[in-house]
Amino acid sequence: MLRRFSPRTIKMLKSYVYIYSDPDTQEPFYVGKGKGNRVFDHLKDASDSPKAAKIQQLLHRGKAPCIEILAYGLEEETALIVEAAAIDLLGLDNLTNEVRGFESIKYGRIKVEEIEAQYGSDVLKEKDIDDKLMMIRINGTYNDSLSPLELYEMTRGFWRVDVERARQADYVLSVYQGIVREVYQVAGWFPGGSTFTQRTDDEDFAKNRYEFVGRIADEPIRQKYRFKSVAHFFPKGCQAPFRYIHIL
Repeated sequence: MLRRFSPRTIKMLKSYVYIYSDPDTQEPFYVGKGKGNRVFDHLKDASDSPKAAKIQQLLHRGKAPCIEILAYGLEEETALIVEAAAIDLLGLDNLTNEVRGFESIKYGRIKVEEIEAQYGSDVLKEKDIDDKLMMIRINGTYNDSLSPLELYEMTRGFWRVDVERARQADYVLSVYQGIVREVYQVAGWFPGGSTFTQRTDDEDFAKNRYEFVGRIADEPIRQKYRFKSVAHFFPKGCQAPFRYIHIL
């Protein structure tokens, strides 16, 4: 079983992406990227990670994982892109990788609607807005594979808001990376932790925070705002998670 590349091979490989597969089923269970002899380092991994456990299980059975180079001769950033795409294609649930590939939200598997939103969104101009809006920037756990319920739960709480201002909004826009991901019609705002059933047991965290209950807005309103660019409402350096439009 090969455990090291020759110097000449390493020179030709540059950065590369590799796959570990089960020798019996030929099903990939790990995707990685590296340089030099990085691909072989996992054979010596004695940690309790799912990947290491799988490899040690094979070795104890007298078998070796099938190790393949998926792509090579790459620059570092290209290798990161290929790794992210491979992980997303195979599916994290089918691998022992513990996280999606580097910047997979940017370079990995992505819906056509999402890629258009990132690069082809029309700018939402304030003069074209005739509703009272509250924009909420959601955090970095967003990805385009979230279910509608997961996105709703992520958007609606917990927030330190001026609840009287928030209650004036006709709609709440869920914003990530300057793009409106969803539009909600709000039924009401409530004290933090009062409407979530599984969000948190930390009463101190929820204290003095609020959450809303509502539904996805009607389709004409969604089409008016969803996937529009609102980055200009949050200028560079702005840390505020909220923006109110036509609300005093």
